[in-house]
Amino acid sequence: MPHNNARGYRGERKIRMMFEAAGWKVVRSGASLGESDLICVRGGKCVMLQVKTTKKKKFYYYEYMQPQLEGFPFYIVVDFGYGKIRVLEPRKAVAPSDGEDVKEFLKRA
Repeated sequence: MPHNNARGYRGERKIRMMFEAAGWKVVRSGASLGESDLICVRGGKCVMLQVKTTKKKKFYYYEYMQPQLEGFPFYIVVDFGYGKIRVLEPRKAVAPSDGEDVKEFLKRA
C-alpha cells in the first residue's frame, strides 16, 4: 500500500508542477481529505482536479462523478505513463485516448 500512496503523491506533484509552470497557483488537498487532490487558480478561474495514475490500458473511476464541485469545474486527470496524461470530466471508464491531453488543456484554459 505505501507504494500506491507514493505513486499517487508523485502523480499529484507532477500535475501540480505542470499547472504551476503554466501560471496557475495550486494548492494540494490530497490524502483523501476531499473530492479533489488539487485546487488550481489563475486569472479569476478555479478548477478542481482529482489526479490518478495507472499502468493499465483502461482506468476505472468510482469516485465523485459530477462536472462541478462547489460551483467550480471538476476534472479527473489520469496519468497513463509515457507522457500520456488525459484531462476530462468524470466518467466510469477512461482510456488513453479519452478527454484532452494535459498540455492542450493548459493552453486552452
